[in-house]
Amino acid sequence: MSYLAILRVASRALLRNRMRSFLTTLGIIIGVAAVIAMVAIGEGAKARVEQSFSAMGTSLLIVMSGSTTAGGARGGFGSMPTLTWDDLRAIQTEIPVVHLAAPTLRSVAQVVNEDQNWSTSITGTTPEYFEIRSWNMAKGAAFTQSDVDGGTKVAVLGQTVVDRVFGPHADPVGQVVRIRNIPFQVVAVMEKKGQSPNGQDYDDAVIMPVSTFQTKIQGGLQKFLNGAIMISAVSPDATDKAENEVTDLLRDRHHIQPGADDDFSIRNLTEIASAQQEGTRTLTLLLSSIAAVSLLVGGIGIMNIMLVSVTERTREIGLRMAVGAKPKDILSQFLVEALTLSVAGGLFGVALGVGVAQYLGNQFDWPMLIRPGIVLLSVGFSAFVGIAFGLYPARKASLLDPIEALRYE
Repeated sequence: MSYLAILRVASRALLRNRMRSFLTTLGIIIGVAAVIAMVAIGEGAKARVEQSFSAMGTSLLIVMSGSTTAGGARGGFGSMPTLTWDDLRAIQTEIPVVHLAAPTLRSVAQVVNEDQNWSTSITGTTPEYFEIRSWNMAKGAAFTQSDVDGGTKVAVLGQTVVDRVFGPHADPVGQVVRIRNIPFQVVAVMEKKGQSPNGQDYDDAVIMPVSTFQTKIQGGLQKFLNGAIMISAVSPDATDKAENEVTDLLRDRHHIQPGADDDFSIRNLTEIASAQQEGTRTLTLLLSSIAAVSLLVGGIGIMNIMLVSVTERTREIGLRMAVGAKPKDILSQFLVEALTLSVAGGLFGVALGVGVAQYLGNQFDWPMLIRPGIVLLSVGFSAFVGIAFGLYPARKASLLDPIEALRYE
């Protein structure tokens, strides 16, 4: 018999018991749908982590001041200024794998525009900050080094501040806001970045030249840098090397003896992002493995139904053999039936899984990434399950004795 004829015979046999065929494929449908949905959720979580950390900046290191111990009272990192402006210049000039470095001095102040006001984070920094953070301007142009040198009273606003102080869709570039009762001209509005992994609103911020920040917002500590240093390595692969070289440089500059604790700390956001992605990948693998068990359960269901089908159709098998059907024809027919059930279940499962993933994405505002490779793998695995679990019933049918089969009641 040709494969087309075998397929027709198998299809007719399955359609004679539509409800039983559907219930048989249900395990495969649920298994494939669960795998597709779980992988989509995991890939979406991974994309969300990547999006959050890319919003912070690429190849990013944050150097913070050290801790204090005075009179038995201990303070954490940042409680005592240990970084100096000379440290910043040394990092910028003496470490080749450091691409850019910028100071970040922070405070909180009220931003006022006519009858509107908003309390927000004020950051004093240099133009390199925007490149380190990969932060482009939506409107206007950021301040320049000449603004830093001249202590110009200019400010760059985040979109949240614009919405609160000027109103949605407003263009504040060229207008004046008051910070600590001092007028600042708005020169640019930053593109929206959204939230950090811990829920901080990146767009709720005002950025100004570091010199202006020190003279108008919060006084400096002479040679000490009352804040942190943001560093961008020349490439993501060079981030660890940059961290080690910055550590060695600062230990040497601060005359820290071998074995003694650092009086500063360095946060490597690349390592944090990698750790979170690894955790997400592990969770996705666990959920997918649990979902894949449903495929095996569905395969057992196919084997069970096919064995029942062989028993029910024993006389039919004997009659077909009596009129010339060969054992391989019987084997092929039952294998095709099992394969048809599993592949049909796989295709329905893909449709259901994609629908569930999209529904969850819309409900929870979560990105869902459905990769074609996972879809093909799920359908292929369901086909493998059909063949693997359908082989025994098919072989049992092909080995029946025609005479005994015809006598079967």
